[in-house]
Amino acid sequence: RVRSVIVGIAGDHVQSLQSRGVITISNRDGEITEADVQRLLEDTTHLAMPADREILHVIPQDFIVDGQDGVADPVGMSGVRLEANVHIITGLVSAAKNIYRCVEKAGYRVADLVLEPLGSSFAVLHPDEKEVGVALIDIGGGTTDIAVFEDNTIRHTAVIAIAGNQVTDDIRKGLGVMRDQAERLKCDFGTAIVDLVDEDERIRIPGIGGRPDKTIGRSTLAQIIQPRMEEILEIAAIEIKRSGYMRHLSAGVVITGGGSLIPGTAELATEVLGMETRVGRPMGVAGGLVEEVSDPKFATAVGLVLYGLRPELIGGTPFHTNMGDLVETDEGLPGESLVAKIAGRMKTWFDEL
Repeated sequence: RVRSVIVGIAGDHVQSLQSRGVITISNRDGEITEADVQRLLEDTTHLAMPADREILHVIPQDFIVDGQDGVADPVGMSGVRLEANVHIITGLVSAAKNIYRCVEKAGYRVADLVLEPLGSSFAVLHPDEKEVGVALIDIGGGTTDIAVFEDNTIRHTAVIAIAGNQVTDDIRKGLGVMRDQAERLKCDFGTAIVDLVDEDERIRIPGIGGRPDKTIGRSTLAQIIQPRMEEILEIAAIEIKRSGYMRHLSAGVVITGGGSLIPGTAELATEVLGMETRVGRPMGVAGGLVEEVSDPKFATAVGLVLYGLRPELIGGTPFHTNMGDLVETDEGLPGESLVAKIAGRMKTWFDEL
């Protein structure tokens, strides 16, 4: 029986920043241990942070041992000075509390909160893409999520509060139709590039309140969709440039999420971003539901499942917010690691609900 769930979190309240920590190795033989790494990562979280924000993830990017940089895993090495560069993701406490309330009312327990673009990346990105450099753009309904990877680790994350819902609203207002009609028009007949549409192709729209049906040119629909999709991609381009990795992305761009299903979106992304773009479909799923979940709109959900099976996917090490095991036990998280401390703070939110 399912008792616990892993939940994705996104929204324009999510923020990310870079941090750096340094410690001295006090072991007599100078060998770096897991405890040293935990102590170092905890040092990176000593930041001045508003009371209404909390750390969601602490993702190691690289370690430096006695001035030797580019170390992926320092455990077992010898040294005196250990440093780390990390990517820290934070979110509003109130947003997390609202997620907890929803999950609890549904009869489940939150096992972990995972930033949605991270979840999507587990499902749609190839390991070699993460190594050579790639930008993931997940165009969902409420937000467009961005994650930049290089050298097998995350370098930048961002959440944009413009996505598929705004495209639907544009259609609703532009054509004077109901929201569900606008959503169907977007999904069934939408195109992100006007030039890809036959000017003579017509679309029938059922009348409202007993009024007669009307027809519009499919190019008219595309003229509504293209400007908003361009805006989304232009803002994504700004975020990718802000990361400082625009010229490092040898694998280009991967777009996913429901918004990527609008025909022409990949071509438009290539034009706006100036990089090769492909549509990312969930991978790594076996069994009888492969076809059902291979749709880009399920990228985050599939990624969260894969993360549940392999929590080390984040940064290659388990230093991130962890709300407990997926299977309920009477045992708590071991020790007072950074994982346990962040989990303890988030558990306190839950207890206060």
